[in-house]
Amino acid sequence: MTDQPPVCWVLSDGKAGTENQCLGLAEALGVSFAVHRLQRRPATDWLPARFWAATGTLARSWAATAPGLEPPWPRLLIAAGRPSVGPAVAVRRAAGGATFVVQLQDPRVAPRHFDLVIPPEHDDLAGHNVLPTLGAMHRVTPAKLTEAAAAWRARFAALPAPRLAVLIGGTSKHHRMTPAVAQHLGEQLRAFCVSSGGGLMVTASRRTDPASQTALKGALEGLPGDFWDGTGDNPYFGMLAVADGIVITEDSVTMACEAAATGKPVFVAQMAGTSDKFDRFHAALEKRGISRPFDGTWKSWPYPPLFEAARVAGVIRQRLDLPARG
Repeated sequence: MTDQPPVCWVLSDGKAGTENQCLGLAEALGVSFAVHRLQRRPATDWLPARFWAATGTLARSWAATAPGLEPPWPRLLIAAGRPSVGPAVAVRRAAGGATFVVQLQDPRVAPRHFDLVIPPEHDDLAGHNVLPTLGAMHRVTPAKLTEAAAAWRARFAALPAPRLAVLIGGTSKHHRMTPAVAQHLGEQLRAFCVSSGGGLMVTASRRTDPASQTALKGALEGLPGDFWDGTGDNPYFGMLAVADGIVITEDSVTMACEAAATGKPVFVAQMAGTSDKFDRFHAALEKRGISRPFDGTWKSWPYPPLFEAARVAGVIRQRLDLPARG
């Protein structure tokens, strides 16, 4: 324990997916950090992000909705999500250059308001202080996979190889998970089991609707598999760790990047709907040799695991003259 203030603040809107991107970068840096979760203000959340960047007084008032956003300012601030834009700008101004502010994702304001902006490549954002990443940063690391493998290997030991981890998303702004989509995926997974003799480790997400889960479970009935029902400890990391390959639905960039961190074959299952941004992202994964469309057949191929948080952390260490992580 130490009485020293943390080197880094993580500014979060409280959403797990957004916060985990910030935490993944902070953990890759290996510095002490504190998480500040913003209180939402429905009356002002609809305002465009550029409003907060242009209005310093209101931004400082907004920043006050997160406990602890006051001096002493940290050396580094990592923020993500629309609600964080105003407070991040306010802290940067108030600190007078003492705080290096990193904004993840596209802030929808000019990058000049921050020291470094880290958007995904498929957002097509450019600038002298913009460092795009292939997809999203996350908290999956080799050390965590090794730990998860030791903790979960026994649960999945009876499943025949090759073992597929199957990560199911749900309906989003651009994609739709329906019982018909789930049924089709189930038929493809059945074809995989029959042709390869392998087994399945399946987990749905909070966005997977009950009807689609029921359809998928019905299509997989009788196959060697483990379908996590949401009770007990979440085996997600364990599935990534012990799998021989990973099937993901195309609706989640973070899920794809977490799968890509394993260095194992990533198969992308199609959903209803489409998005130019997501199409560009998945095309980039394919070009990098990480993923291929899922058609129910088993293939295996090598590629260097994708650890964008480590790459970005190296840039920030150099900018701030932080020691390399041991």
